[in-house]
Amino acid sequence: MNTHSLLMMSIPALVALFGGILASVWSPDRHTRSLIQHFAAGVVLAALAVELLPEIGREHAPGLVIAGAFALGSLFMYGLKLWTLHLEHKALSLNAAAGLGMGLLLATFIDVATDGFIIGAGFAAGGETGTILALGLSVELLFLGLALASEAVAGWRIIAISGALGATVLVFSLIGSYLLAGASKALIGGALAFSAAALLYLVTEELLIEAHEVEEKPISTLVLFGGFLSFWCIQLIGS
Repeated sequence: MNTHSLLMMSIPALVALFGGILASVWSPDRHTRSLIQHFAAGVVLAALAVELLPEIGREHAPGLVIAGAFALGSLFMYGLKLWTLHLEHKALSLNAAAGLGMGLLLATFIDVATDGFIIGAGFAAGGETGTILALGLSVELLFLGLALASEAVAGWRIIAISGALGATVLVFSLIGSYLLAGASKALIGGALAFSAAALLYLVTEELLIEAHEVEEKPISTLVLFGGFLSFWCIQLIGS
């Protein structure tokens, strides 16, 4: 693990903490949050299209391994979605209004841990994949901090939770990088395919669905493409 890789892995953690600090002093309205979600969705789509999928091809892993890992990632995220829905319904049935329920908070930490592992897998693959994924997923983590402002959690609690989420993404980035260091092309390709499923879920089942809970404005389309272009520019400059 070189200093550059450790520094890049630290960026999402610091961004998550910054998001919590920002959320403690600024609570964006629903339309602003929708625009942030569109931008984040564009960034993650770009990470998937211009970096992760090409990197999977460069690993030359067997097709069955890639397909199987993607299917496994899809089932994992589907299971996470079912669990989250169950926790939400349970919270509503108990009339839980004390901020983030412990079950939902745990689901959020699992989601962030998955993001960290994705970043670690990118660094294990070599090249600029890890760096670009770290920068791209930082946008999601920034939004996560801002999203906390919509819950009944305020002040130092938002900062503490965001800091813990940042620490989680850093720890799992290190774990992913360590476990996959020197791994075979098949294993790395499978890990990246699993990661691709997780990112696709993030865009289609989290960011865009939540973004469309309010009446969409025409500018949202441009913001989505702006997010894609921003990440693509990072990748082009990095190349």
